[in-house]
Amino acid sequence: MRILFDSKSPLHKKPFGVLREGEGCSVSVHIPLHCKTTSVKIELFKEDGGFFAAFFLFHQNNQNDYEIWSGDFSLSCAGLYFYRFYITTQEGEFALFKEGERDTNMGAGALWQLSCIPQDFHTPDFFKGKVMYQIFPDRFFKWGDCDLKGKLEPYYIHSDTKDIPDFRPNESGEVKNCDFFGGNLNGIAKKLGYLKSLGVSVIYLNPIFKAYSNHRYDTADYKKIDEMLGSEQDFVAFCKKAHLFGIKVILDGVFSHTGSNSIYFNSAISDPNSPYREWYDFKDYPVDYTSWWGIRTLPCVNEMNDKYREFIIGGEDSVIAHWLSLGADGFRLDVADELPDEFIKELRTRLKEIKPDALLIGEVWEDASNKVSYSRRRKYFTDGELDSTMNYPFRSAIIDFVSGADNGGGFASQIMTIAENYPREVLFCLMNSLSTHDTPRILSVLSGVRAPATKDERATFTLSESELALAEARLKCAAFLQFVLPGMPCIYYGDEIGTQGFEDPFCRSFFDWERSEKNELREFYKKLCALRNKSEPLKQGDVFAEKYADGILRIERRLKNKKATAFVNCSDKGINVSAEGKPVLSLNAEHGKQITLDPLGFILFEK
Repeated sequence: MRILFDSKSPLHKKPFGVLREGEGCSVSVHIPLHCKTTSVKIELFKEDGGFFAAFFLFHQNNQNDYEIWSGDFSLSCAGLYFYRFYITTQEGEFALFKEGERDTNMGAGALWQLSCIPQDFHTPDFFKGKVMYQIFPDRFFKWGDCDLKGKLEPYYIHSDTKDIPDFRPNESGEVKNCDFFGGNLNGIAKKLGYLKSLGVSVIYLNPIFKAYSNHRYDTADYKKIDEMLGSEQDFVAFCKKAHLFGIKVILDGVFSHTGSNSIYFNSAISDPNSPYREWYDFKDYPVDYTSWWGIRTLPCVNEMNDKYREFIIGGEDSVIAHWLSLGADGFRLDVADELPDEFIKELRTRLKEIKPDALLIGEVWEDASNKVSYSRRRKYFTDGELDSTMNYPFRSAIIDFVSGADNGGGFASQIMTIAENYPREVLFCLMNSLSTHDTPRILSVLSGVRAPATKDERATFTLSESELALAEARLKCAAFLQFVLPGMPCIYYGDEIGTQGFEDPFCRSFFDWERSEKNELREFYKKLCALRNKSEPLKQGDVFAEKYADGILRIERRLKNKKATAFVNCSDKGINVSAEGKPVLSLNAEHGKQITLDPLGFILFEK
């Protein structure tokens, strides 16, 4: 008989998941009677492995063949902790460790994780559970002409929006990313009605500040809109119109590096006394400097330089203050792993001083609660730094399950691990994407088709009719899961109309507005958005995910006396499920006394 302790079960730990400073926590270990236990304590360790504290548990009663040992404790200091139990019996003593997801092991294994967040840490209510839409600004919609005087050269504009983005290197072997399609802020503003009809409440824009490239992650001027996109006045008008539609606007903040042709770096390399010289790390001035991942056009900045922090964060008209005052509702931090914790903390503090309901999202690809970056454990949540992250773990779990690489056990484990490790305040604001500007399009991924070997082949590749049918059926299951899970389901522009494409730049094609007309997939997304926007359990309910059977998932969302329950069948055979309320959305499901889900079928009940 095993000793029983499952940190995810209310039988063994309350509350579930992350604690706040001073919040009480109850734990209960069930130990077989034959162990003849005399004492039990929980031992907590700091994130660096050092001992922190121990709390004794006490024998409460016996149930069947087990003794129940329980105890209460609280943590006065926010931080990331790990714990085990230490058990003494009449015959000896041993440490109890975690084994797998829900089991224990004597003498060896892993430690359980326990995060404690600051007492005053809160995230803005508006964003919790809302539908987000990500736009690559150059590739969405063009309305009117922009004044291109001052646009960094060379550049050219495609005459046909159906063109493939440039991907071939020039004679020097470089891909310059200087081809544009002319999408602009006025174009996005023109399509706000489309986004509102879809059900969107949050827009996340890839960089819009002046830059040389079409992706604009090489900032040239933090306080100027890129000429190809319009003007500062266009931005103000866009934000005002978005707000009238009830839509918030999140900007992309690229603060770990600038462009090599930025006004800051140009000054730094041309004038030894430039006020910007100390922003950069010169190994051999002015020719050798630290750059982002060795890319010479992206010189790194020293984020902890006082003048840089004043410019980005602290000044009266800092970059943060400037754009918030003009209508922005928050920032997504590019490569948050490469920004010092102190920088992120200071930025969030200033953000909330200016606009308390603004949102701060970090680009983190892994579990952000225990991330180690550049040999440092990050404090995104335990130090109250980020409101949200880009939630790639959910994306991976969805893709593996829907494509058949996982039978449901891995999915349930990943979802419940993130739910346990992340503060609830963060969980409901997570940016849950299936595609982004950095990944292949989800439709192409779910087709199961191996990407062609060469870029030339990938550039023009399209799925066959049968491949497309399978990909769309899988995408509907994937999107259903995306909208059922906690967080902000984020639609990458064009995914809702079935846009295909492999890696950058093929995932950044221009939005096909002709294809969007009478598009069946778009209508499906509208149903998902409508359901999400009216369902309180889906927006902010607790989550429980489990493998119901091989290839079958059951997901439950609970909020007070309301419950939403989803079943998804990604096995190769039909399965019967019992109704758990009123069916509100289903696909490939036969309704009767019992409900049969065909392969790639799903259903959502509300009660």
